[in-house]
Amino acid sequence: MASIAIIMVAIIVKGHTIGNYWLNIIFGMFVVFFAVAGGNALNDYYDKEVDLINHPERPIPSGKIKPKNALIFGISMFILALIFSSLINFITLIIAIAAEIAMYVYESNLKNKGLSGNTTISILVGLIFIFGAAIFSVEAILRITIFALMAFASNLGREIVKDIEDMEGDINRITLPKKVGRTEAGIIALIFFILAVAFSPLPYVCMGFSIYYLSTVLISDAIFIYAALIQFKNPRKGQQYAKVGMIIGLIAYMIGGLT
Repeated sequence: MASIAIIMVAIIVKGHTIGNYWLNIIFGMFVVFFAVAGGNALNDYYDKEVDLINHPERPIPSGKIKPKNALIFGISMFILALIFSSLINFITLIIAIAAEIAMYVYESNLKNKGLSGNTTISILVGLIFIFGAAIFSVEAILRITIFALMAFASNLGREIVKDIEDMEGDINRITLPKKVGRTEAGIIALIFFILAVAFSPLPYVCMGFSIYYLSTVLISDAIFIYAALIQFKNPRKGQQYAKVGMIIGLIAYMIGGLT
């Protein structure tokens, strides 16, 4: 799924001319695919003790894969991601290295530390946009930055709401809701949702995106606002609606790139 985001970024940046860049786009998709696969392997490796209790059917606790082999697989995937990123340009290589370091730090240290972990994941979501733009040029990175910020803000809001939803079950995690309370965490999530909504008209106002983009992204905005409000009463509904808002937002971005 994350690899498809590279095509979406290409559409935003290059519109109907993306066919001229097909090789680098494919390389970029490989980078994201291998990096995500490596991150998933690290997740299985570092969660092996927890999964013995919560998910005994997963590869490591079930005995299908040895922890050492999962780690080797994860490192191999990271190396493949770096190889393909180096075939594009130097900037994509640097971004890939930074992303892999962030994934390692998250899995090994930040996953159970609440807001810092949420922020790391949200930065990685935004970084997919930056990486996709770096395939083309520095100018493309500047063009895509607003979309990366929207992705970061909306994802961080949703991550906080998910922590509110899971508050009772998060025994070993120091989450934001545990630190400041449900209502206060909900207010912080609302702020990030509102930030994402506030950024959304800028491509229409400043970048020449069409009215079709604006009309579609306004639907996404309405869903985000609803999610930001309903999460105070029903966090599960809030994070689910936020996910729908993110999907419609991505569709709006592609419409903007093509019209």
